[in-house]
Amino acid sequence: MSYSHLLSAGRLAALAAIFLFVSWDSSAFAQDYSFDARRIALGGAGGTPNQASKLVERQRRYRSILIPVGLVNVLSNVRVFFPNRDDFDFSRAVEFSASPFHFTFGRKDDLTARTFFGDIVHARLDSDLNTYRGYSMPSSVVEEGLLLETWGKTFRRGDDSAYQGLYVGAGPYLSARAHADFDRELRDVLGGSNPTYLPDISFGIGGGETDQLALAITGGYRARFPWFESGDPVASRNGVYVLANYHYLYGLRFDEFNANLRFDTDNLGLVLPNPPSAPFALDWQTSSNGRGMALDFGVAFVINRWDFGVGVGGVANRMEWKQITQHHVTLVSLFGGSEFIHVKLPVTDRERRFELPVTYTSDVAYHREKWSVLTEFSHGFQDNQFRAGLEYRLGPIELRGAGRYSQGWYPSAGAGFNITRNFGVDAAVFGTQTFLEQEPHLGLAISLRFDQR
Repeated sequence: MSYSHLLSAGRLAALAAIFLFVSWDSSAFAQDYSFDARRIALGGAGGTPNQASKLVERQRRYRSILIPVGLVNVLSNVRVFFPNRDDFDFSRAVEFSASPFHFTFGRKDDLTARTFFGDIVHARLDSDLNTYRGYSMPSSVVEEGLLLETWGKTFRRGDDSAYQGLYVGAGPYLSARAHADFDRELRDVLGGSNPTYLPDISFGIGGGETDQLALAITGGYRARFPWFESGDPVASRNGVYVLANYHYLYGLRFDEFNANLRFDTDNLGLVLPNPPSAPFALDWQTSSNGRGMALDFGVAFVINRWDFGVGVGGVANRMEWKQITQHHVTLVSLFGGSEFIHVKLPVTDRERRFELPVTYTSDVAYHREKWSVLTEFSHGFQDNQFRAGLEYRLGPIELRGAGRYSQGWYPSAGAGFNITRNFGVDAAVFGTQTFLEQEPHLGLAISLRFDQR
């Protein structure tokens, strides 16, 4: 590999590390990556939903296919992802990565962030950091999320009222965990309303991120036991629904970044052009040889108009990675267009093992002929999350609305259009936040729904 290629790879690695420093607002992770617009309109609480409850939700089973309306905007602006281009735009790259599938209204460039991080990547920083004021930071943050979605078929014995069956499917597995600490001095300078100069000190940002991408090959058990039966037509859904999944995880890509960005100031409070140590240092580990597993269990009780469910997702969720390659990336100066120095070490026999949190979910729903109320609470990824939603059915049109709590409250609403008895189109608008913009924005999600009545 040529030296220029090493520099290009180092720059991309550095960009990824700086990305983790500022992409802390992932409270919408599960919603922004959801493939089901109906669920988003009903709150789309994060974490892992109780899969057994999905068997009976809204008196029907269905499959959703996402229409990625947001990708049009992403693909038409793909140039913003490349730090070696003059039109590289860091803030927009973060926004598009955080919500690639759904369209966000009112999204705009954040000039302060684009200039600040773009100047770092291109080593053309202004020595007076007050130039970049208007950028607020938290003191520290830990963010994590999991996307595990499978598609497949259940081979059943029995009819709709009582059955047992085996499920076989596959789909993507993506886990991410990031942490960062922002020094108070840096927050004071960039977040202050007036210029702040801090002479003869060192401050900055430190953090890390771990990403795991795998193919989940799933085998499972599905069953409905005809309990709580009665002669009431309302009770036709009554019973106990049971689900269990075993996910074999075939690892495709592992990346772990640990980075440190430092600013050393002179006696005037300006950033030193030649600091005593490298202002940016990154340790980067990669692998494409991983194996793992995860288990899901769930049960749902349907008693007349009531649904009750509990579930546990990600039991023994773990990945083991081998043949790890290590990289070291440094930037010796933030000025003068300095290049990143990238050193790639030989593949080692070192192994890494990661265990992810278990997610506990409970839900309650109540159904009438024309409307349904659904609630869900989960604890695991991103701590506690909650949603409450209402769906009102007007023949071929279904109206939905909800409130969702995930490190803050977010509204959502939407509608479903039943084109035929078994096919419909769902649309949802939901509250979210774009990168570095304090005001909330609205996102748009669209999916096709295939009912299995």
